[in-house]
Amino acid sequence: MSPHTHHAIDYIELSASDLDAAKAFYTSAFGWSLNEYGPEYAGIQGEGKEQGGLAKGDAKPLVILYSTDLEASVAAVEAAGGTIVESIYSFPGGRRFHFADPAGNVLAVYSEDV
Repeated sequence: MSPHTHHAIDYIELSASDLDAAKAFYTSAFGWSLNEYGPEYAGIQGEGKEQGGLAKGDAKPLVILYSTDLEASVAAVEAAGGTIVESIYSFPGGRRFHFADPAGNVLAVYSEDV
């Protein structure tokens, strides 16, 4: 059984201009365990799986949903009035796309490599 639920919030990425300071804060304040992926990114480990990440930069938080069928999720977003802002692309561990909802919030949807 997959630890992911179709179309549920699965992951969140937080940005920080000073990634080392952000890592120090979250590990100290909340006891978060981090998976180091280099100088630009650290994954947030919890509940038996990675639940989020800290990325070097100044973007707004990115909520990421999981999908068992990424192409069908693109179609559903467009049919509901959303706008695709980044088409499906590959990243280590899967594929994802970004969309804006009618209020302008940008979220992402991903699926794992199969």
